[in-house]
Amino acid sequence: MTTTPASFSDLDLPAALLTALTEVGYENPSPIQAACIPPLLAGHDLLGEAQTGTGKTAAFALPALARLDLAQCRPQVLVLTPTRELAIQVAEAFQKYAHHLPGFHVLPVYGGQSMVVQLRQLKRGAHIIVGTPGRVMDHLERGSLVLDGLRTLVLDEADEMLRMGFIDDVEWILEHTPAERQTALFSATMPEPIRRVAHRHLREPQEVKIRAATSTVATIRQRYWLVRGVDKLDALTRILEVEDDFDAAIVFVRTKTATVELAERLEARGHAAAALNGDMTQGLREQVIERLKNGALDIVVATDVAARGIDVPRISHVINYDIPYDTEAYVHRIGRTGRAGRQGTAILFVAPRETRMLKAIERATRQPIESIALPSRDAVADRRIAQFRLQVVETLKNEDLGFFMDVVNRIEEEESFSTHEIAAALAFLAQRERPLQIEESGRGWDIATAAAAAPGAKAERAPRENRDEILARRRAFSEGMLMRYRIEVGREHGANPKEIVGAIANEGGIEGRYIGQIHLFDDYSTVELPRDLPADLLGAMKRIRVRQRALQIRPLSEAEAAALPQRRPPAARDTRPRNDERAAPRKHGKAPAGKGFGDRKAAGQFPPRRKRGE
Repeated sequence: MTTTPASFSDLDLPAALLTALTEVGYENPSPIQAACIPPLLAGHDLLGEAQTGTGKTAAFALPALARLDLAQCRPQVLVLTPTRELAIQVAEAFQKYAHHLPGFHVLPVYGGQSMVVQLRQLKRGAHIIVGTPGRVMDHLERGSLVLDGLRTLVLDEADEMLRMGFIDDVEWILEHTPAERQTALFSATMPEPIRRVAHRHLREPQEVKIRAATSTVATIRQRYWLVRGVDKLDALTRILEVEDDFDAAIVFVRTKTATVELAERLEARGHAAAALNGDMTQGLREQVIERLKNGALDIVVATDVAARGIDVPRISHVINYDIPYDTEAYVHRIGRTGRAGRQGTAILFVAPRETRMLKAIERATRQPIESIALPSRDAVADRRIAQFRLQVVETLKNEDLGFFMDVVNRIEEEESFSTHEIAAALAFLAQRERPLQIEESGRGWDIATAAAAAPGAKAERAPRENRDEILARRRAFSEGMLMRYRIEVGREHGANPKEIVGAIANEGGIEGRYIGQIHLFDDYSTVELPRDLPADLLGAMKRIRVRQRALQIRPLSEAEAAALPQRRPPAARDTRPRNDERAAPRKHGKAPAGKGFGDRKAAGQFPPRRKRGE
């Protein structure tokens, strides 16, 4: 391949995949994508040597999706990964790229997840299976995973599977898949055992070798914060408030919708912010960039595609609100700051399951990324007080205050208040939109009380409320302190009580102890909250979003409450002993009758396996 495709449209991918790529912000194929997609589309086997973070997931996922027969809901693609975290990430990538493929289904299978759940999902059918070797073997032996229709098999991070001791399991799986399958093997390095596997199981593979040649400017200070659930917006606003050298920032998110939503929420918190995405006309985009240059805006929330080529000298910070899909995108993002020898700061929000990408970014940029703890409420309050004091001093020095002095003197004479009391009242009025005193959050704990944990560390679980507190809350409802409210999100939207409580507590500032029972229905839910909530609070809570839907909260009338569907009591537990094949001891080496592979179907025999932990 002597020429690199200029865009994904040059790679003969279906229109549905191209639309999905545009929506997630992919502009041009990375080197490994440009090299791997054409031979995989043509049906060739492939041996790829590439580091994590170079974009190889899309390199094998896109051609696999392009060759699917959606009418047949049985496993046509099997992807083996070394860890459950990677299996989940790869499955999510398939789901994202297949957004416009009707009826598509991908299923991750890995150890540690309920076998009963996986058996049920496998029975329903899936086009693509992504799994760890041990659990895939379990399902093959049970006969719950049948690969007679397998077209493509991908080994992702084969060297990592070798290091973890899975290579024998991988070969066992390869031997029990159809011989006419297409096989793609990806590995960061090519040790001899991996080459032997490739020689035995790949047919005249085309070889692709990609070395990540990305690096970053030495003037950029890189830091990361380990994300804690719903607190990303709170974290972002705190960081923006206390950064000493903050002038302007680009905040990167993954989707066009997220640019608008986040920009609006930042504006509601007093920041001069605007969205920048591909749906905007060129004229509007130029206006946003011009406002950023002249100081009318301090924050631009952008997608990767929309931010390409921006060179604004005052950009001091780049914040990766959503982690990028590959290391090249990260390098392009943070390149918006630290230009022409100027100092810049890059901050990355990393979810616990995204720490692999964090390590890949460190390898690609050849720089360590330091963890940070969020500023506490006290630190934010101190910064606001310092800024307020500076504004007052500058006003006293530079403005003619004669008229206002007369107003204060008149109040002092007519109302018998001291000058200090009047000044305090004026300070209160001036800071009402941006309080100098930050009240306790509705969560009951401060997201900044613990330093950023090391990747993989678990946060300490909050103490569970005791039975007396639960009973007290129920008594409060019976005594009329709480009432039911309706919110416009329910089961069919994927909502759950934990998300609803988190949204109301974090965005509405209502402490958890004042949130009562939540009942989920199909297209709406009810929640018990304090009676007679202030109108301004209700108005703000209407805009709170759960599962991308505004809550539109409102009190339930007595008639509506009486007409609510009755909730069914939980079914009695069946204590009879189970009598199925899962309860019986499983014998390695033999599958249930009628569940074999091709010519081996009649024999139903499998070579013995060596048991391994996941």
